[in-house]
Amino acid sequence: MAADDFTVPLDASPADRIAVAVERYGEQEVAVKAASLLLGANEGEEFLLFVGGVHARGVLDGAPVLYWPELWGARALMYAWDASAATAIEQGLSNQSWRVREMSAKVVALRKLAYAQKLNELLEDSVPRVRAQAARALGYVGGSEQVDAVTALLRDPDIDVRRRAGEALTMLGERPDRAAD
Repeated sequence: MAADDFTVPLDASPADRIAVAVERYGEQEVAVKAASLLLGANEGEEFLLFVGGVHARGVLDGAPVLYWPELWGARALMYAWDASAATAIEQGLSNQSWRVREMSAKVVALRKLAYAQKLNELLEDSVPRVRAQAARALGYVGGSEQVDAVTALLRDPDIDVRRRAGEALTMLGERPDRAAD
C-alpha cells in the first residue's frame, strides 16, 4: 500500500481506525505508540487521529486535552497488542482519570494480564463504572484471594457493579483453579 493510501478514517470505529494504523505501522509499533500515549507522551498528530478519530481533530484544533489521549492509548490496546504495553496498562489502573482506569481494567480482562491485586484495589474506587470493570476483570484474572472482596460488591449501591460482581463470582467459580475450593 502506498504511503498516501493511509488516510486516517476519522469517522470509522476505533477498531477500524486501529486496523488501518496496524496496516501503516505494524501491530507492535501501534501497541508501543498506544502505550506511550497512555503514559502521557506525544506520539504525533497522525497517530492521535488514528486512535481518537474525529474527537482527536477537536483536540488538535485547540479543545482541552484533559485525559483523552491517555484514554485513546488504552483503548487502542484493545485492538493492537504487544506484551511491552502491559506495564503501561498497569500504570493506567492508577490514572487520575476514572475513564482511563476503567479502560485499563477492560484491557486487563481482554489481555488476561496478571494485575489482580491492582484490580482488587479498584473495587473500592469512588466511580461505579471503575468498580464494575474491576470486578469484571477479576472474573478473568482473579483467584480465590479476590472472592471475598468481589462478594462484598454484591451489596454495592450501583446495580451494574452488583451485576458485574455476580458475573465475576460465577467466572471465578468455574475456573479450574477454583474447583477444589
